[in-house]
Amino acid sequence: MKLVILGGGESGVGAALLGQQLQYEVFLSDKGKLADVYRQALQTHRIDFEEGKHTEERIFAADLVVKSPGIPDTLPMIVALRRQGIEVISEIEFAGRHTDARMVCITGSNGKTTTTLLTHHILKTAGMDVGLAGNVGRSLAAQVAENAHPLYVVELSSFQLDGMFRFRADVAVLTNITPDHLDRYDHKFENYVASKFRILNNMRPQDLFVYGTDSEAVQQKLQTVKVVPQMAGFTYGECREKGQAGGAWMEGDEVVVRWEEKEFRIDRKEISIQGRHNVYNAMAAVLACLRLGVSSEKMAEGLRTFPQVEHRLETVRVVDGVTYVNDSKATNVDSAWYALDSMTTPVVWIAGGTDKGNDYSVLFDLVRQKVKVLICMGVDNRKLIDSFSGICPVVDTHSLPEMMAAARQYATAGDTVLLSPCCASFDLFKNYENRGELFKAAVKEL
Repeated sequence: MKLVILGGGESGVGAALLGQQLQYEVFLSDKGKLADVYRQALQTHRIDFEEGKHTEERIFAADLVVKSPGIPDTLPMIVALRRQGIEVISEIEFAGRHTDARMVCITGSNGKTTTTLLTHHILKTAGMDVGLAGNVGRSLAAQVAENAHPLYVVELSSFQLDGMFRFRADVAVLTNITPDHLDRYDHKFENYVASKFRILNNMRPQDLFVYGTDSEAVQQKLQTVKVVPQMAGFTYGECREKGQAGGAWMEGDEVVVRWEEKEFRIDRKEISIQGRHNVYNAMAAVLACLRLGVSSEKMAEGLRTFPQVEHRLETVRVVDGVTYVNDSKATNVDSAWYALDSMTTPVVWIAGGTDKGNDYSVLFDLVRQKVKVLICMGVDNRKLIDSFSGICPVVDTHSLPEMMAAARQYATAGDTVLLSPCCASFDLFKNYENRGELFKAAVKEL
């Protein structure tokens, strides 16, 4: 069997390692340049690969193709492969076909990384043998090949879900859905929503679907789809979903989570990560962990000891009374909304990057209330400038040093400088991690 892998990042190299273990004839092809760590891994394992090109003769000889989630289904090569009857799947799908491990799978427009890391942390705190995979951690395929666990917590993007067909989650978490990546979905929100709901594929009646009931898009879609697994909703308000076996809600400052006969309560101030968005994340994680049998004692310990997530409302440093916060992972409007909502001091807000069809109007009220100045940082900031010029002062910058100089000029003691870009990073940076790391480095040099 010939296995071709398109893309030589974390997921692609992981798939190559698993394919080799399964005795496939493996060939990896990447149109760009491989990172040194991945090139070395392929060479060490003597896996055949190419970089800087796609040799179509070899690719179209495949029996099975595993593609990177960054490669769209509309790419002519992918379309042609499927026309020829060659199956094209994701690395998660490939790994799932070769393991019997239980899967806690988490998706959503916002909160999925924090929820994934928090769920993993609670399960580890409870002493479980659990792997971390998907958009965080090591690739699922590599772990199945070399370091198998009986349980995995897997963060899934819509792109990964698009390449999954037989894969099944034992517990599926859908945090929320707001417009994002519309450039990948024909600029149709309904296509993006349908992609997110693929997390329900193949689930059984004994499995569990955890979802955010405060997400209007989720609630609307639930009116049109049949949900096979058990359901448990979570809300920042009072208990809404009656008749379900479980759910999560607020009673004053107390977070209440119930699954069947089990109930867990904690004051929201005791949770190590603060803000309304993190209450949602905690509710989703606790519902998943209750379903997996974690005790209330270990649940509380996990929630109290969970470390701050890098690039998500990460406090970097206080300089001359100004707090610098790295929220580089906020690559869409909804993430930025939650970041601004959590601010309790005047904000010098840094935004900008590659626009993904954003509608900024939902931010207008928060910006009026909390933002003293918006600093735009991107190659082309026209849309941000046009959107916010009538609401707050706007400064146009086109590089990190230029932006930092503006932040120093406008921020005074007691303010917060918040990098919460609202946009993808690809105009000036490699990815959101690179953007956040460079911002942190610049702050530490002040």
